[in-house]
Amino acid sequence: MESKSTDVEGIRMRWEEQGEGYPVVLLHGIPTCPSLWRHVVSRLQGARALAWEMVGYGASIPEGRGRNISVGKQADYLASWIRQMELVRPVLVGHDLGGGVAQILAVRHPGLVGGLVLTNAISYDSWPIPSVKLLRLLGGIVEKLPEPASALIMGTLLLRGHDNRRCAWESFRRHYSHYASHGGTAALVHQVRSLDVRDTLDVADRISHLGVPARLVWGAADQFQQIGYGYRLAYELGARIDRIERGKHFVPEDHADRVADAIHAVLEQIKAEQ
Repeated sequence: MESKSTDVEGIRMRWEEQGEGYPVVLLHGIPTCPSLWRHVVSRLQGARALAWEMVGYGASIPEGRGRNISVGKQADYLASWIRQMELVRPVLVGHDLGGGVAQILAVRHPGLVGGLVLTNAISYDSWPIPSVKLLRLLGGIVEKLPEPASALIMGTLLLRGHDNRRCAWESFRRHYSHYASHGGTAALVHQVRSLDVRDTLDVADRISHLGVPARLVWGAADQFQQIGYGYRLAYELGARIDRIERGKHFVPEDHADRVADAIHAVLEQIKAEQ
């Protein structure tokens, strides 16, 4: 993927891009970055894949300092970027926090969204998870920890969420490098302090009214986002859910083929309806 950036309303926004065709915007979560989608994007056909980086995450951690980087605000940032990029009703593909961003954007700005693919996404009252709540509670201590401790915290979070150990170590190398370069645990603490479950609860009663082509892909053994929430989303979206037995949280890295298949299915539905 090619790294790109542009100024949007005074914020330097970054994304990774590859391919041509119908626009597909991929949204990562915590503690990851657009590289989360590297194996999914390589499997996409007939799509212009744009893996957007949330403000205050990844290489954009410096842009988040002094700014609201909540999930709800990320949806506003994303809407501004989509408009500036002149993307016409892209498919939003969201994992973890990125799935929450996708839901909020679709509810607030339905004219900007052509379809949804959600994988192990936050929703309703499914978050913040206990480990994140603990990080927030102990933030004043955690943010002062030396880099080895920061790496241990990050590595533990990532390892617990993978069912493929090779992918887990690759994931750690990809995502932790940004924290190592931009403040370590202090950056992570800033992110978790910005999380507010009200962001998804405020749109929960409107998910069933979206009426866009949608698919879900979910790791059934996910300890962070329980699959029951995936089934609830699937029911309210009128969408199919691909249940991955023994799959854990970081499905885009461990099971990229299943996510790519879901994206292709939504693209085919959009094409059929045009």
